[in-house]
Amino acid sequence: MFLWFIGTAVVTVWFVFRDPRFDYRLLAVGAVLPDAIDLPDGHARWAHSLTVAVGTLVLVMLVTVGRKPIRRLLLALPIGMLLHLVWDGAFASTSVFWWPFSGSWGNVRVPSLQRGWLNAAFEVAGALLLAWMWRGWELSDPQRRSALIHHGQLVPE
Repeated sequence: MFLWFIGTAVVTVWFVFRDPRFDYRLLAVGAVLPDAIDLPDGHARWAHSLTVAVGTLVLVMLVTVGRKPIRRLLLALPIGMLLHLVWDGAFASTSVFWWPFSGSWGNVRVPSLQRGWLNAAFEVAGALLLAWMWRGWELSDPQRRSALIHHGQLVPE
C-alpha cells in the first residue's frame, strides 16, 4: 500500500496544521517508511512500534535544538511515521504497537498484508484523496507543482 498512506497523511496534516511551509515530501516518506522496512519480511516488527516513531520524534527534537528551520523540515518524518501507525491500524496488535514494553512482538503480519484484497479499496481511496489534493491545491499550475517538488510546500489559494 502506497497511495493510502500518502493521501491520508497529507490530508490529515493539512487539516491539522494548515502550515504551507510544512515539508510534505518528508511526510510522504515517513508515511510509507514502516511498511518499507517491515514488508520485505512480511511481519510487523519494530517499524510498526509506537516506541520507534516516538523515539524518532524525540531524536529530531534533541538533534535540532536551536535550529528551527531544520526542525520544521525534519519533524515531517516522525509525524508521517505516527500517521502510518494510525491509518494502518497498527494499534490493533498490542504486542507490536507497544514493543518493547509488551515483550516480544510475536508472529504478527504487517497490517497491510492482513487486509488482503481490501487493500485495493484503500488504494483507490488514497488515489481519490491525492486527486482531490491535486485539484484543491491546483497542482496543475507549474509554480505550485514546483513548490511542492522542490520545497515540499503546498501553497494555499
